[in-house]
Amino acid sequence: MNILTKFSIGQYVDGNRSWLRIIDSRLKIIAVMIFLITPIWAGPLWRLSLVICLIVLTFASLLPLRVWWRSLVFLLGLSLIIGFLSLIASSDIQSFDSPIRDPNELDLILESKGKWNILEIPSKKIAFITLGPYNLSRKAFELGIKTSTLIFTVIHSVNLMLLTTLQEDIVWALSWFMNPLRKIGLPIDKWLFQLLLALRFIPLVQEEFQNILKSVSVRSINLRTLGFKKSINVLLTVFERLFLNIFLRIDQGADSLLSKKDILIKTNRFKTFDKRNYLTIIFNSLSICFICMAIFLRKQYGAL
Repeated sequence: MNILTKFSIGQYVDGNRSWLRIIDSRLKIIAVMIFLITPIWAGPLWRLSLVICLIVLTFASLLPLRVWWRSLVFLLGLSLIIGFLSLIASSDIQSFDSPIRDPNELDLILESKGKWNILEIPSKKIAFITLGPYNLSRKAFELGIKTSTLIFTVIHSVNLMLLTTLQEDIVWALSWFMNPLRKIGLPIDKWLFQLLLALRFIPLVQEEFQNILKSVSVRSINLRTLGFKKSINVLLTVFERLFLNIFLRIDQGADSLLSKKDILIKTNRFKTFDKRNYLTIIFNSLSICFICMAIFLRKQYGAL
């Protein structure tokens, strides 16, 4: 299976079928920052609303189904598994239910005649679902929603932007936002050039991962006959080989950059001059309305 074509995560897919492609890259970055920042100190209702909004945007984006359905199903499954594990691991905490012994039962006379404990947690039942001896607390339920929704919103929102936006457009949009920092003397162009290299490096990592999977499948390794220890050893060897190949690619790219004496870095040349039409004006205006509405709804209904 070709991972580069089946799982297009973090790489640009060329085409003109989606209306997300004609939206200004600066507005896309602001929208992605809303999905990344607004879940902080937000309640479960807002986090679930962001997940539903991302799924609706994915279906309404008019992107080809083969581009995003595998990554969407994979992210949903991964988020549900991690959320379920965090829910189970944080439930039935006995420290909140166990009573604290009264210090007055000690036959000691204190001069202050007060309690000597600094912090006292009262015995209180915080569970709203009781399944035999196991309690599912409300805090654990909120933690499960928090972890699962955060993983999905962070990965899928960025992936939607990378699928429909050229890497050069992203770098130029970030340079537009960070233009005032140039007056301070910060090397903005060098930082953005490193970001561009990192974005271009994502398909190389996926290619190395695909090569490792193909090499393992060709050798037809049967983990059942090896046993537990030898199977773990084989898996660790595979991951070690993967990272060695990635570091080798990084070393080769660094050598190719160092071989050049002067590297002229100008992010202004990444600016694209698209023809303005009614569709771009309409969708950019709708994007601005969506951003303002999201900020307003977060302020009204997104608090804890």
